[in-house]
Amino acid sequence: MAKMILLAAYVSLNGTDLSEYTRKAELTTEVEDKDVTTYASLGWKEVLGGLKSGELSLEFLQDVAATEIDSVMWPLLGTVVPFVVRLDSSAVGTSNPEWSGNVLINGWNPIEGSVGDEASVSVGYPTSGAVTRATA
Repeated sequence: MAKMILLAAYVSLNGTDLSEYTRKAELTTEVEDKDVTTYASLGWKEVLGGLKSGELSLEFLQDVAATEIDSVMWPLLGTVVPFVVRLDSSAVGTSNPEWSGNVLINGWNPIEGSVGDEASVSVGYPTSGAVTRATA
């Protein structure tokens, strides 16, 4: 069984490579389960898939200097922007698929942490529309 260590994941929002600020990335997708049980189900619950949704969760190391992460993210607040994530920053391929779509930038935490903590920002953005997986 192949094993992998995440060392150089790729994260892009609105066409900007944010990998240098990102220390955690998680893309989750799910499908609602809709109960379609009838008397003919003989006491067994039956379900069908409903609406699909997803979330892109990221943890950034904060930098408020001009042209750095805070100045990139602040203007995006309230907008839907494209995203791209890969397990490795190398070229897209069968052993390095790419997931992409759009997310709503519904929040930004310019200050987060306690005394002595590194300045980091944790966010979770809902997907808007389809998430696709590409290998070429």
